[in-house]
Amino acid sequence: MEKAEDGSQGFLPPFEHFATQAIHVGQEPEQWTSMAVVPPISLSTTFKQQAPGQHRGFEYSRSGNPTRNCLEKAVAALDGAKYCLAYASGLAATMNIAHLLKMGDTVICMDDVYGGTNRYFRKVASRMGVKITFVDCSKLECLEAAITPDTKLVWLETPTNPTLKVIDIQSCADVVHKHKDIIIVVDNTFMSAYFQRPLSLGADICMYSATKYMNGHSDVVMGLVSVNCDDLYERLKFLQNALGAVPSPFDCYLCNRGLKTLQIRMKQHFYNAQVVAQYLESNPRVEKVIYPGLPSHPQHELMKRQSTGCPGMVTFYIKGNLEQAEIFLKNLKLFALAESLGGYESLAEHPAIMTHASVPEEEREVLGINDTLIRLSIGLEDAQDILEDLEQALKAAVPEHMVHT
Repeated sequence: MEKAEDGSQGFLPPFEHFATQAIHVGQEPEQWTSMAVVPPISLSTTFKQQAPGQHRGFEYSRSGNPTRNCLEKAVAALDGAKYCLAYASGLAATMNIAHLLKMGDTVICMDDVYGGTNRYFRKVASRMGVKITFVDCSKLECLEAAITPDTKLVWLETPTNPTLKVIDIQSCADVVHKHKDIIIVVDNTFMSAYFQRPLSLGADICMYSATKYMNGHSDVVMGLVSVNCDDLYERLKFLQNALGAVPSPFDCYLCNRGLKTLQIRMKQHFYNAQVVAQYLESNPRVEKVIYPGLPSHPQHELMKRQSTGCPGMVTFYIKGNLEQAEIFLKNLKLFALAESLGGYESLAEHPAIMTHASVPEEEREVLGINDTLIRLSIGLEDAQDILEDLEQALKAAVPEHMVHT
């Protein structure tokens, strides 16, 4: 099989000092009496005070933890932000952001988002008196038309999960910020801080499920939120402590360690995904490939304008029906059939049955999340081995007589 180009030409240049900041910011050995080069895992739940109310920055581990501090400082630097807050999961981060709202407020949410985000807004936040409007924010006129005096939060995700639609962050921010007191959030999970900086494009909040690329090893469940606004940080910091959905020190240690290789991991994810996308696009057993790094993607030029590259997420429609999709997924050997994404290993899943099953069927149909849609998270294995696994599974799933029909 031919080796494909990595497709990195035409994107924004890499963010300066990224690898250096990932390795050094928040990690200074001088902060520890031991001068440890690797930040220790601070498991203590409480901290001795010199006198009532007089402490050395830490009182109780939910309110603040030395290991968590190291992680939050590092992520803030990578996002080009003043502040970062870590949470027990991506949805815990979402919940904390939603608690900035009050009864009667309206959220405008991108219609194509992670299924858990859709479920949280639709079935949880809505029960607390927050109105949710799902809008295709790739159409600026639709976003503008949806804004009312009650709109207080706009939730974007780009590229979207799972159909990889790319949203113009700067243009959406310009529309939203014409109105007073509306916070614009960008879920940056698919991109990681290495490929995209939403805060520099006008977003007020950049959030992640750090479970994915930011940690990168499929062994931590965590959420991250980065902001520049002092007031917004203080409000979120209060909620982080008041709601208590914080990560463990050990998970913070692992995620902090994951950041040290984020740059080299994302470069390889990009290369491997580009190879896979080009291969699938030329395969007669594939109906359609969606990958922002391909010129065929409708927002390919936008992707190049607002990011430094593409992650390892590739979505495609297999020829046939649900039977072909299931046979393909069952025959994969290198890929694991599993939810989640962004780890070093390659994963494959069926959004309509798995990650997006909680999205109402009629909405899935509108979004294009049908029985033949398959989402791949391309890992760091040798590209040739990835292609050979896809080849054998596609041949097993789509018989020759279906190829040219």
